[in-house]
Amino acid sequence: MAHLSEKIGYGLGDMSSSMFWKVFSYYLPFFYSNVFGLSLIDAGVLVLVTRIWDAVSDPLMGVIADRTQTRWGKYRPYLLWIAPLFSICGILLFTTPDWTYSAKLIYAYVTYILMMTVYTAINVPYGAMLGVMTADPQEKTVFSSFRMFFAYGGSFIALAAWEPLVGFFKANSLCGENAGNTSAAVAWQHAMMVIATACLILFILTFRLTRERLKTVSTVSVGSDFKALLSNRPWWILIGAALCFNLFSTVRGATVAYYFADIIGFDAQLHLPSLGEGQGVGFLFYAGLFLSVGEVANMAGVALTVALARRFGKKSLFMGVNAALVVLSTTFFFIPISQTGFWLMLLFQILISILTGIMSPLIWSMYADVSDYAEYHYHTASTGLIFSSSSMAQKFGGAFGGAAVLWLLSACGYTPRTDEQLAAQALITQPDSALLCLRYLISFIPAAVALIAILVCYFYPLTTARVRNISEQLKSIRCTITADNDA
Repeated sequence: MAHLSEKIGYGLGDMSSSMFWKVFSYYLPFFYSNVFGLSLIDAGVLVLVTRIWDAVSDPLMGVIADRTQTRWGKYRPYLLWIAPLFSICGILLFTTPDWTYSAKLIYAYVTYILMMTVYTAINVPYGAMLGVMTADPQEKTVFSSFRMFFAYGGSFIALAAWEPLVGFFKANSLCGENAGNTSAAVAWQHAMMVIATACLILFILTFRLTRERLKTVSTVSVGSDFKALLSNRPWWILIGAALCFNLFSTVRGATVAYYFADIIGFDAQLHLPSLGEGQGVGFLFYAGLFLSVGEVANMAGVALTVALARRFGKKSLFMGVNAALVVLSTTFFFIPISQTGFWLMLLFQILISILTGIMSPLIWSMYADVSDYAEYHYHTASTGLIFSSSSMAQKFGGAFGGAAVLWLLSACGYTPRTDEQLAAQALITQPDSALLCLRYLISFIPAAVALIAILVCYFYPLTTARVRNISEQLKSIRCTITADNDA
């Protein structure tokens, strides 16, 4: 049984990854089109191409990690080796050079591809660690829940702090003669410096606090690993289901910044009712608040996952959560833009986020089951390769989701803001087609994706009883080692 400190340490790793990932998913499309200065079409192609490369590189990193042997284990050393590059690349990604448009576009491709490659190099081994930290399927779900609880905690911190950080650096230049006159581009870069520093510290803590306890050795070649993976039916089905979930989250999340800027407005207020004769208290209703409240609700969903998975089984829980997401997302379209509507939006965001909070650790735990299935049936210790596929699904979902948002907005006539308009939080007139597109992107389109996820998961064959039987059979095959003295 792993110590609490190790579970917390494992969670800190995804806290780091998620701080970057949520900023990338929710703000990078907006950054490219409104701050960096790319057209919507170019930004959409950029997001798609770079993340497809990133997804393709995931299995390669999985194979490399599976065949790494050090005194720290297979996967854990990558946390230490890659963490500094991880932070540096994040800063470069949010840096806007004063170059020509063509040169800036090339810079965007180079830095985005570099960032996603480094993200793969640290996140694939990190995810694969779940398969070698414990042999108990239930404890894997516990580890996965700790992981996602801290992931959403990191997301909450990053999303709640992002816009205030940007605002702070806009008002407080690091150069005295330019104080109060910092451009939006410089402010975004400095905000990422703060986030990147926190991410570096968190990954180093994860390395220090975790251990690998299971020694798995593949007895087949790399080619056989890939052949076994491609014939692994549960893997294919889970890839499809996970892709849908990540597509749901990315489309909805990437739309929020646009939705608040052009439908709700920059100065919308949420008013609390007055208890006396005075006016009620009001506070700004902005994208960062909406997203960060969702992250807290995600954490509540994560806390429910272990008990719900034990009660209903992972497959049934996955399908039930997606059914609820279909209903809530569809209903979101009909919420009015009014004071009452703002509160309803916040309520629906909480409910939807609780459900997506349940989904995240559930999927990671299901990947651990697929890894056990592969080891038992194909005699291949390809944990890294299996878990890299989960990262691949996440990135394909992010790639197509982010690109789809940009391309649909462009097709519907959306007008991006200039740097001056963004700095002044200027309201600009968007065509009705663009506004309707935004409303679809946050409601009906995610609902359709969740419905597809239900249909895909229906065919998933790894029931609770079957997973338990595989786990018992593997106990006689694996060689368990104690790694307490590894440092």
